[in-house]
Amino acid sequence: MARLEDLPAGERELMMNIPMPHFDTTPFVTGKPLSERRVAILSTAALQTRSDRAFAWGDAGYRVIPGQTQPNDIIMSHRSVNFDRSGFQQDYNVCFPLDRLRELAHAGVIGSVADYHYTVMGANAPERLEDTARHIAGLMKRDAVDTVLLVPV
Repeated sequence: MARLEDLPAGERELMMNIPMPHFDTTPFVTGKPLSERRVAILSTAALQTRSDRAFAWGDAGYRVIPGQTQPNDIIMSHRSVNFDRSGFQQDYNVCFPLDRLRELAHAGVIGSVADYHYTVMGANAPERLEDTARHIAGLMKRDAVDTVLLVPV
């Protein structure tokens, strides 16, 4: 991913002035200890399995990555020209830290790793992803997920 200070001045100014949604309330809930939580990943890196369809420009959908997917079967189809893919190419955990979650579960830091994880293409206005987010939340509930690791890329 490009650093803000490395972008040309005009593009940097554009990025700094993107309207952000405003929320009137801040939801707060308490939960069970981390060692009892079931964790899923939601990444904005536009990843999919090799057998799934690539993200198209402006795609506000999502892709499911089963938890047992091997790293070499996860590919990226992010469409932003400013998106640096080199970190992902060296270690997919940069955008999709599934190996790290498995290590945390094995060490007892988290309760378990979800059976399914999700990716969207982050080059979208948040409002465009609201229906997608609601659908993913429903799928996560069915998988008994109570904690989401959001990986904004």
